[in-house]
Amino acid sequence: MTDPIKSLINAAISRRSVLKSAGLGASALAMPGLMGAAGAASHAPLKVAAIYTLPVEQQWISRIHKAALAAAERGDIEYVYSESTSNNDYERVMREYSEAGHDLIIGETFAVEDAARDVARDYPDKAYLMGSSFKPMDDAPNFAVFDNYIQDAAYLSGIIAGAMTKTKNIGMVGGFPIPEVNRLMHAFMAGALEMQSDIKFQVAFIGSWFDPAKAKETAFAQIDGGADIMYAERFGVSDAAKEKNVLAIGNVIDTQADYPDTVVASAIWHFEPTLAAAIEKAKAGDFKAEDYGVYSFMKAGGCSLAPYGTFEGKIPEEALAMVAAKEAAIKDGSFTVTINDEEPKSS
Repeated sequence: MTDPIKSLINAAISRRSVLKSAGLGASALAMPGLMGAAGAASHAPLKVAAIYTLPVEQQWISRIHKAALAAAERGDIEYVYSESTSNNDYERVMREYSEAGHDLIIGETFAVEDAARDVARDYPDKAYLMGSSFKPMDDAPNFAVFDNYIQDAAYLSGIIAGAMTKTKNIGMVGGFPIPEVNRLMHAFMAGALEMQSDIKFQVAFIGSWFDPAKAKETAFAQIDGGADIMYAERFGVSDAAKEKNVLAIGNVIDTQADYPDTVVASAIWHFEPTLAAAIEKAKAGDFKAEDYGVYSFMKAGGCSLAPYGTFEGKIPEEALAMVAAKEAAIKDGSFTVTINDEEPKSS
């Protein structure tokens, strides 16, 4: 069976080959343009640069990168990126891209918030769209924020998990207890409790965004503690579930092809609506400090449940009916999934 991490790496190598053949290597900087974001001609591709603190294979980063690659293939943008940029180097790279004539700069500034906003203030004619736990601020009117508000899909995946657990014990392994993770865990737990109100949850954080070995060991401990379904917020959890012959629920990306007998469902993040809105506003000269989080909501097309695939026909009908009803209600606005950014605890 294919190793999911190797599959992602091979895909990334292929993508990089395409980028390099077009003169868009990861470390390349485009030549300065004639106009900044506010004055870019609407018919010309927007010059977009991305700065990532992790490899583009990491699931959260991969969704941003995928959307940018698609926009570049359509001719909407010219796209370059830097990956695995250290926090200490982030400000320098932001300034280099800003100086090099890029109209829109995207990335994630969770650990370098102050420095990133300083850069934005120094380049008022550029547009910055950054993953952040904070809100837009008036003193940086060109610094917009986004986040993966995919609690809608996480809630629906929880309904599936709640229907599938037999031990009424679900394990949950996350990276860090920050709002971006916490809200998804809480939504998932709420969905599971819709099906069985006495489910117990084991919650743990590994203190890393990319440590599959540690995530796997943490998952093993929870499975030994009675969990028969794992919430795989991090890489490594599904590997543990597969080895221990229990089920898993995916997050942000769909890995069922790599775990056909393990991953029942996944909450998928679609960054495309977020990026499309930013491109449109930057081209029109209307880009400003806004919260783009709403573009990750299900009714905006920013998240969805992955196809059930190999688990078609194996999920209880009661759960499928509830998922369909709740999804329709989320999309028409008659039901809202609660956003809870507090750190979740084991029950």
